[in-house]
Amino acid sequence: MKCAYFVTGTDTGVGKTTISSALVHQFAALGLRSVGMKPVASGCILQDDVLLSEDVQQLKAASNLTLPLSDINPYAFEPAIAPHIAASQAGAEIELGVIQAAYARLEAAADVVIVEGVGGFRVPLNDTLDTADLAVALGLPVILVVGLRLGCINHALLTAEAIAARGLTLAGWIANRIDPAMSMQEENLQALRLRLQAPCLGVVPWVAAGDFTEIDTELVAQL
Repeated sequence: MKCAYFVTGTDTGVGKTTISSALVHQFAALGLRSVGMKPVASGCILQDDVLLSEDVQQLKAASNLTLPLSDINPYAFEPAIAPHIAASQAGAEIELGVIQAAYARLEAAADVVIVEGVGGFRVPLNDTLDTADLAVALGLPVILVVGLRLGCINHALLTAEAIAARGLTLAGWIANRIDPAMSMQEENLQALRLRLQAPCLGVVPWVAAGDFTEIDTELVAQL
């Protein structure tokens, strides 16, 4: 079995890394060589002259492969700001070709590659390209993480439209209960099920500290 998916979210802070790590972990539990990729990460910490992202470390912990950090995370920036601004401050430019080459090496080594985007679906990467262009360049089916909070229906439907407009397949969506206090959660879920033209792969309960190992919802069965 060989497969790969691009994970995007309805916004930033909706749990993409936790969900992506859970997907990597669950595919690995099936005996597949599984790896996560974070092409662009900001908010990194300098350790031993290497910029490390907490998100990337979580993805690596979920994987059952040891592959080069430079392929898992080709672009790492220290400021916790929009990636195109962080890149500009660092005197760098995010190039799709660099990411595509790194992805190709991961794909050659793994059975499953889960590529986690940055923020929402249209986050700028440079002056002309954004994460939607990255998803198109990689040509992967998309998994949408819907953070269950006020406004999520509108955000989910707009993102699904943007995915379709780029000619990409929405492989499925995952609801993440990021706001335990949100009222009418089940009603919101029902509205999403009625309107999103893709399968719901799972509804993930609120997880303290984003620990993917606590997620026992089966997310990969329909993929």
